[in-house]
This record gives sequence, C-alpha cells and structure tokens, in this order.
Amino acid sequence: MARYLITSALPYINGVKHLGNLAGSMLPADVYARFQRLRGHEVLYICATDEHGTPAELAAASEGMDVSAYCDKEHDIQRKAGEGFALSYDHFGRTSNEPSYRLTQHFAGVLEDKGLIEERTDSQVYSVDDARFLPDRYVEGICPHCDFERARGDQCDNCGRLLEPTDLKEPYSKISGSKNIEVRETRHLYLLQTKMEPKLRAWVDNAADKWPSLAVSIANKWLEEGLRDRSITRDLSWGVPVARDGVVREGFENKVFYVWFDAPIGYIGATEEWAQANGGDWESWWRTDKGAGDVTYVQFMGKDNVAFHTVSFPATILGSEEPWKTVDRLKAFNWLNWYGGKFSTSEKRGVFMDTALELLPADYWRWYLTANAPEGSDTQFTWEHFQGSVNKDLADVLGNFINRILRFTKSRFDGQVPAGGEIGEHEAWLAREVDERLAAIAHNYEAMRFRLAAAETRALWAAGNEYLTRAEPWTHFKTDPARAAVGVRTALNLAALMGIVAQPIIPHSAKIILDCLGVPEGNRSWPNAPAADLLDVLPHGLAVTPPDVLFAKIDDDTVAEWTQRFGGEGR
Repeated sequence: MARYLITSALPYINGVKHLGNLAGSMLPADVYARFQRLRGHEVLYICATDEHGTPAELAAASEGMDVSAYCDKEHDIQRKAGEGFALSYDHFGRTSNEPSYRLTQHFAGVLEDKGLIEERTDSQVYSVDDARFLPDRYVEGICPHCDFERARGDQCDNCGRLLEPTDLKEPYSKISGSKNIEVRETRHLYLLQTKMEPKLRAWVDNAADKWPSLAVSIANKWLEEGLRDRSITRDLSWGVPVARDGVVREGFENKVFYVWFDAPIGYIGATEEWAQANGGDWESWWRTDKGAGDVTYVQFMGKDNVAFHTVSFPATILGSEEPWKTVDRLKAFNWLNWYGGKFSTSEKRGVFMDTALELLPADYWRWYLTANAPEGSDTQFTWEHFQGSVNKDLADVLGNFINRILRFTKSRFDGQVPAGGEIGEHEAWLAREVDERLAAIAHNYEAMRFRLAAAETRALWAAGNEYLTRAEPWTHFKTDPARAAVGVRTALNLAALMGIVAQPIIPHSAKIILDCLGVPEGNRSWPNAPAADLLDVLPHGLAVTPPDVLFAKIDDDTVAEWTQRFGGEGR
C-alpha cells in the first residue's frame, strides 16, 4: 500500500469559487484521491481557505464586518460548497489558524538564520486618496513588456511576466481608481531567491520528468529569466504577524507576511489541523525524518499558480535545509474559459459552485468538467457544449444502459440475477473490451490524464450498450431463456463494474447504481481480476432494483433560460 499526500491550490476567501477554479484544482485532486483510495492506498487530501491579504480586508469592510468574522463566514460557505460537490477532503483547513501562523514564523526565522532573508528599505506605491500602501495586485497600469493596459503590480495576465508595482506605466489604485499615488519608502523582509537559484534549478530539472510539460515550461521560464529577490512582508493589519518566538520584529508592528509566503505553508498547517482533529500524525506526512520518505506528494493547480509552487514555495522548503517533504508530482491545468473570456470572481462572470448546484446535481458538473478538463490547452465552457455532454454521455450512454438492463431484469427475471446458460462469443468479445478499458482507465488516472480517463470510462459504458445490441436478451427470452439469462447476468455484472469505475468522477450516481445492484460497501474497490471473472461476480438469485431515471436530459428551453440568466454566446 502506497501513501499519497494530495493538495489542491487553496481557494481564496473572497466568495464562492467559479467552475474554472473547480476544474483546475479541487475537482481533479478529488478524482485522483478517490481513485487512489479505491486502489487500496492510504490517501490524505488536504485543502484550506487562503484568508490573508488586501482582498479579504476590503471585502470585509464592504460588508461592514470585522475581517476575522468575514473569513469565518466565507470559510463556512466554501466548506459547504465543497461538500455539495462531494469533494472528499480529509481536512479543509484555514491559513488563519494557529498552526499556519506558527509554521510561517518558523520558516521565516530559519531562512533568516540561513542568510536567505534580509531587511531592506523598499520603495512602494502609496495611495494618498486611499491613505494606504497598495499591495502589488491593487496597483494597475500598463505592462512595460507587452503594453497590456490592465497589468497588475505583481504579474501581467497577458504576457505572464512577474512585475513590481513600480514597473508599471501610468499606474493607478485599483481600489479607488485614483492616480494620486506616490512612491514612499518602507521597510520589508526579502527572500533572497537569487541565492537559491542553482539549488532550485537542479531541483526542477530532477522533477521535470514527473510533471506535465505545462508546469515544466512555466518553471523553466522563471528560472531562465533569472530569479529576483522577493518581498515577503506587506503593510497590512490582517495576516501572520512578523514575529519570532512570540516577539514582533521591531519596526514591523503594522506589517504582516505576504500572502504568497504564508499561503503554501498553509498546506502543512492544515495537515496539522487534521492531526489535531483526528489524532493523526501530521509529521509522518511532511517530515522525511519522521516517516514522510515513503509519501508521494501530489499537487493540483491552475497554471497561474505554477510559478509559486515550483519556485517560491520550494525556495522556502529547500532553503530551510530541514527535512521537509517536497512535491513529487505536480499537475497543472490551463484555463476553463467562459465563452472566450475568463471566469471571474471579482466581476461575477460565469457560473459559481453554489449556483451550479441549484441548477443540477453535482455529478452532472463533475462529469462535464472532468471529461473536458483544460489539460493540453484552454477549453471553452458553453451551455450548448455542457448540454451535449450531459445528454449524450450521461443520459444516452450510461443512464440508458443501466435503466435498460435493470428494468428488463425486473420485468422478465423477477428482479433477480439469473442463473443458467453458457457464455459465448459475445461474452468473450465483451471480456476483451472490458480488460482493455479497465487497463486504460487506470493507466490514465495514474498518469493524471483526466480527459482520457473519462473518455475510456465512457468507452466502457458504450461497450455495454454494444453488448446488449449483440446479445439481444429480450429477443432470446422466449425462444432460448438460458441464452437470455447469460446476456442479462453478464450485463448486470458489467453494470456493477461501471458503477465501481465511475466512483471517482460521479460518486453519487455510482452509489445509486451499486446500491440498486446490491453490491456490498466492502466490494466496491477498484477491480483487479480478469474481466472474464468480473463478469460473473454477482450471486445468482441476488435481488436487484431499477433506479429512477439516473440523468435527466437538458432541453433547449432550459439552455435558453440559462443563457439569458448567466450570459452566453454574444452576451
């Protein structure tokens, strides 16, 4: 049995996440975690809300709330949204909790002792009208590299270059739009990434064969452009205090650690929260001197987070020279776009997790987002594409097979798995198909190729419908009951396999299928036997029950209604 530590990029605290966020980190991490659990491996899936930074302060102020209370409320909302989508976190923690604070301050202290942090006088943008220093992402202006007019002070979304706010041309405050800004001096701590560049380059080169090309190219781009020392503190009141051994650093009383320094450390902090809540041993997952040497650590994220996870966070971990676990496999996703533009939390553009669940059950969305995962390139969400995927894949292929065979069993075989008959050429064909499909599905999951895993899962469903067309049990029922019994028994066992294999992507629907087939909870692990054996596992005489319609089709009127409500082509 292997051990897998799985983390998905931390969702920021400012509101329920949209489907693009879900598709690019949390959902594939969940699918992978469920698959590895079904294989019998020990899995710890950790996530948390990322709660610090200016957006949280401003959002709280806009609602007239204390920022801590605002984060309490939003964390609960995001936790419930995750539960609604059946995200099987082992723990959903918070970067504002004590373990993350303590660990962040620990790493800062160790890095400073290693000569990798120094205090510098910094020139930072100050908004006179807002009466505050502006965090990097709250300064906007023209990118000095590509002339994109809405570049942020930390990164240009158009060309991807990392920036400093003072690099921007014609800067202005995103908070108020005021151009009445000036550069003032302030003291900050800097992580000396330039000193770490050879070690980071060697680490990335060593890991490259375990990462997708997207992640490798982004990491190498950062390294090839030359690393820059990065400020890891900010002039804010909400966040991890710049303190050591409980004593705030002199001159830093009104500063906190930068959110991108403390947020990845939140993975470790949330694991400690899990241990506190469940009596587990968090160090055995994170400290290689305390048992984490046999752990495979897998990270999931969108491409905008890759640089921080392949350079900045590793600089913290490796720079400490302590025996911390670093990532083994990293899965990066492109964008799931909304009709050619980006989903946007701040601009409320697209469909969000809570609203999606008001429209349809989670499995509809889980299937679509996995089958169309933005792996090789950006993908586009449209209502018509979503409708087609649900209707053709879930309703016409899987739902059709399950309903056909279980209703026929009820009407012709008293709702029981029939005995009798001998397998023939159709069953031999199906066994070959099942062996091939099961091997391909598992291989693609192991390789974290989710679109292909979903495609092979659908191919297994399609094979079931093809088998019924070949075997024709309803045709043989009157003339050759034994032959009909073989067809029904084989199809029922195939339905059980379909349910088992579908569990990572559509867990609720898979449970309905397996419950209808009377498959015990303890017999729902990933199939390892040859298909010839798997297709005659259900006890003869076992009672089975047809489900209600598994998947309702989405009609054109509904698509038109949703397009009007949420936007779509030409809107």
